[in-house]
Amino acid sequence: MKILVVGNGAREHAIVHALAAEASGGDVHELHAAPGNPGMAAQATLHPVDALDGTAVAALAAELGADLVVVGPEAPLVAGVADVVRDAGIPVFGPSAEAARLEGSKAFAKEVMAAANVPTAMAHVCTSLDEVAAALDAFGPPYVVKDDGLAAGKGVVVTSDRDEALAHADAALSARGADARVVVEEYLDGPEVSLFCLCDGTTVSPMVPAQDFKRALDGGEGPNTGGMGAYTPLDWAPSGLVGEVVDRIAQPTVDEMVRRGTPFVGVLYVGLALTSRGTRVVEFNARFGDPEIQAVLARLTTPLSGVLLAAARGELADFPPLVWSDDAVVNVVVASTGYPEAPRTGDPIAGVEAAEVLDAVHVLHAGTARSDDGTLVSAGGRVLSVVGRGKDLAAARAAAYAGVAEVDLADSHHRTDIALAAERGEVQLP
Repeated sequence: MKILVVGNGAREHAIVHALAAEASGGDVHELHAAPGNPGMAAQATLHPVDALDGTAVAALAAELGADLVVVGPEAPLVAGVADVVRDAGIPVFGPSAEAARLEGSKAFAKEVMAAANVPTAMAHVCTSLDEVAAALDAFGPPYVVKDDGLAAGKGVVVTSDRDEALAHADAALSARGADARVVVEEYLDGPEVSLFCLCDGTTVSPMVPAQDFKRALDGGEGPNTGGMGAYTPLDWAPSGLVGEVVDRIAQPTVDEMVRRGTPFVGVLYVGLALTSRGTRVVEFNARFGDPEIQAVLARLTTPLSGVLLAAARGELADFPPLVWSDDAVVNVVVASTGYPEAPRTGDPIAGVEAAEVLDAVHVLHAGTARSDDGTLVSAGGRVLSVVGRGKDLAAARAAAYAGVAEVDLADSHHRTDIALAAERGEVQLP
């Protein structure tokens, strides 16, 4: 197959890496990425096309004779890139702009969840700071305030400081203009879980659950980030969790989107809280989550290309259930100094090759670039995802952190406790 992957982060590199790995099983693909990153260059041909330009992406796909286009990030999906490619008659894995509103608007997602009777946090949609203040007082601390639009994983604040919650809401409202909205929610207790559901418009095929780590520092301290690491499997999660999520959340949501005339084709990312009152949806996203997918795809035994094409063609009902390795996988993010507030870029990166030769380790590029002299340098806040696998979480953690130890990026930081509580059996359900 000729496959074009749209995007330039570690999520897209994970997709390319998984597709390239199929060659060892006999399936050889011609892989392309737009615009891609230096890590993907070893496995795919890169094209300097703006991921947000649907016309340019569709033209490239047509020129390549692509059999499948995979749109990775949320911004191109919300901008309608998948629509343009789909209108050109090319199979595309990724929702339409209308369907991607499940991520593009927290308020819209709440509306859909209400219509589909999906269990989620109580919420108020606010258009003024006075409304926010009233909602905060109604729910009480801890306060949860969400920017209604896309915010690169950093649009949510969870705090017991009312002034901090108001300041976040004020900044979000000010940045969005006349139609600005924020969502104030009740706080959900219990551990969080990410479950990716592949959808073809009517049928849902679940992947395996993962857990990510949003805070910048060990112990869940520091500012919120796009995610500092993730792991799978979740041995502590209820055995029937995946089936429950499909039956009570994902399938009703997909059915509701069909009813609205905007069928959802792509990944429905279901962010969950396993609360004392049952499973609740924290958020929907319209694409694979980063950093969770880097871990999840490392366990996938079923060829990724086949299931993505089946979803794009509306053929998931006839596709067999996904097959998974029993291995554990841990992904640790290496971030630039200053991330998430003001990441420094342009620093040389060394040691990636040394990490990759380690047993059971691979490295995915997130925010990297090549300088004029060809040196690999940092180009974003989250720079690398170092992925380790093993027979259990202890082995997977050891592999991942051995890889991290090989990476040389000045003043970089990473969490040292990814999957540690799970390894020790300390994750507790309420």
